[in-house]
Amino acid sequence: MEAQRGFSEEQFQAACRELSQPAPAAGGAWQLLVETMGISIYRLHDEQSGLYEYKIFGGLADCPPELLADVYMDLDYRKQWDQYVKELSEKIYDGKRIIYWEVKYPFPLSNRDYVYLRERRDMEIEGQKIWVMLAKSVSLPQCPEKPGIIRVNSYVQSLVLESDGKTGSKVYMYYFDNPGGMIPSWLINWTAKSGVPAFLKDLQKACLNYCKKT
Repeated sequence: MEAQRGFSEEQFQAACRELSQPAPAAGGAWQLLVETMGISIYRLHDEQSGLYEYKIFGGLADCPPELLADVYMDLDYRKQWDQYVKELSEKIYDGKRIIYWEVKYPFPLSNRDYVYLRERRDMEIEGQKIWVMLAKSVSLPQCPEKPGIIRVNSYVQSLVLESDGKTGSKVYMYYFDNPGGMIPSWLINWTAKSGVPAFLKDLQKACLNYCKKT
């Protein structure tokens, strides 16, 4: 996958449509994994990899979508509030902004790292403002794998935000990655059931503190 290949207009439109879709129906391919803290997490088993894709629906009170998008995009600030970040930086390759991200894993597991392309668009659909952020892994010779760290070569994420009509945001997130290596099932389950809601709550708290920072 080359860095030059960004995201298409259709990919942004498709992400927008997900925000207005009803949650997956019971008994369908997407299974409700957990409902917690105003967040519903669904997962779909990927036959090819044996892993799961995730969709997250919910809301974050007192976090306007534009502020939430700004915080999500601010990598320097994320180093302050995301305890799992070991290294996070952005560089320009072939005219594209490429992000390097190393994630702390619990001992004795090796840390994981990501090289990915990310793009934000502030859109308007039928008079409604929607903020869309898409990310996907890329393979670059300028970012070789590091010894002792497992490279995540298959990573896709989308985050879509709109106002909840009050002072908060309506949120949709899609997430898939293949962390490689032998990951114990308890860690996969913890990440899905607890890690994702905790990340969104940390993001919410970071938004409130971002106002003070700026």
